[in-house]
Amino acid sequence: MELKVFSGNANKELAKSIVKHLGVPLGKAEVNRFSDGEVLVKIRENVRGVDCFVVQPTCAPVNEHVMELLVIIDALRRASARNITTVIPYYGYGRQDRKAEPRVPITAKLIANLLSASGVKRVVTMDLHAGQIQGFFDIPVDHLYAMPVFLSYINRKKMKDIVIVAPDAGGAERARAFAKRLDAGLVITDKRRPKENEADIMHVIGNVKDKTAIILDDLVDTAGTLVKVAQAVKKKGAKSVLAACSHGVLSGKAIERINESCLEELIITDSIPINGKKSQKITVLSVASLLAEAIKRIYSRESVSELFV
Repeated sequence: MELKVFSGNANKELAKSIVKHLGVPLGKAEVNRFSDGEVLVKIRENVRGVDCFVVQPTCAPVNEHVMELLVIIDALRRASARNITTVIPYYGYGRQDRKAEPRVPITAKLIANLLSASGVKRVVTMDLHAGQIQGFFDIPVDHLYAMPVFLSYINRKKMKDIVIVAPDAGGAERARAFAKRLDAGLVITDKRRPKENEADIMHVIGNVKDKTAIILDDLVDTAGTLVKVAQAVKKKGAKSVLAACSHGVLSGKAIERINESCLEELIITDSIPINGKKSQKITVLSVASLLAEAIKRIYSRESVSELFV
């Protein structure tokens, strides 16, 4: 058997970092467009009987990158690849995971159906917006977490008097696990969302006075919620406020809001390329070694469960 890693156009730099850790070259694939915008994929090497991994976060432009991923999978399947595993560091449409009101779709499930129908045999993803999305698939899903990467960075900074802040009740479990590993306190904010990409912070539950507060979330999009949580925590007496968010979507006025906020630092990963959206407050940590280790273990039929922490 042989291992090959391919990439779409969503995050080629991450794919290159992954194959560097694996010690293999990046698979030869052309992912282009016809003049009318249709996706054109050509696999430029033999993949018959090969275990193939496709690295493609479904980040903005989401629909373009979802379609690229599906077409790449189809090209590999028709070229007789032995197994096809998709590595989706950021799972787009993950926020549409339930019917929160009448007559709305569950698009996270639709994407899962499309991936399964395309012929993929396994999915590797990281920090899903909702853990139950794993159940939307009828194929194996390896759900990794950026937590070890964040923990290593925070421990190197030797911060003191830390509290971990969950921006809403839904993030409490993630924040609790993180706080436990840092031997830190836990704080939860009560959030109301009047409409999409807007939030009102009602209460801060827990003690943040004279503490270093680290807001933990799976993603930061427009940064509206993040900035309001930071303000609320700061008003309650936090000494300093940082944030650790696995996926830096950073759409709209996110960079402007972060720069003008009381946040001292926003720590994100390279699951999504920031494409020039730079700020002195933003630190980007790589998850390439984590994803490379998952690929290596899947290929060699070893346990991946040690990475689920």
